Amino acid sequence: MEDVVGQSKSAADNGNRESERRRTILRAAIDVFARKGYHGCRIADVAKEAGVAYGLVYHYFKNKDELLETVFDTGWSGFVTRVRAVVEGEGALSAKVYGVVDVAFEAYRVDPRAVKVLILEIARSPAGSRINRQTAFVDAIRLSSELFIRAKEAGELRADTDPLLSSALLFGAIEMGLTAFVTGLADSRDAQALERAKAQIADTFLHGVLADASPGAETAAWKPEKPSSEKSSTKSKAPKRT
Repeated sequence: MEDVVGQSKSAADNGNRESERRRTILRAAIDVFARKGYHGCRIADVAKEAGVAYGLVYHYFKNKDELLETVFDTGWSGFVTRVRAVVEGEGALSAKVYGVVDVAFEAYRVDPRAVKVLILEIARSPAGSRINRQTAFVDAIRLSSELFIRAKEAGELRADTDPLLSSALLFGAIEMGLTAFVTGLADSRDAQALERAKAQIADTFLHGVLADASPGAETAAWKPEKPSSEKSSTKSKAPKRT
């Protein structure tokens, strides 16, 4: 009996060590991808960063493409889980929009390199074509659209607003806001700048979708201009002299 218990404990310890090594390599990959970019990263760089033998990286991951895919899957699934908690929680639309924005910026505050890889390197790499980013983003947008659907039913959302498009616009604003920080356009070391960015994104977005934020006169009256060729054909001609 003692032998069985001892073997079980040994197997559990080995499993824990395997998981820890894998996490260490994955963390190292995130740091190297963020620092050198996908194309500048080599498996040898990841091994050195992780402090492990070169061949050990291949024990857990086939190549750097699989490393990048795993970074995306891990990071994105965690983000969606936290967004779901906001969407399914209690509160008004404005509070939930602030909540979704906060989830994204908190992820950046905690792990800026991981967010940088998710935003910049996934799309640039050959592995990006194998990562089903479209499905992942569509699923997140559909999830978030639920809060806009409920808000519209409750009269919080403008009657002329499409919930699904509102969700897509919210995620677009968040992504571009984070891009300003990961590219160095905004100072990521300034904690107050992050807080101001969160507030500005949420406030600007809500100003356009809330029921009490009616469109301005100029927006309501705007109509697309006619093509120049059409304009010229409709101009009144000068009367002929007799």
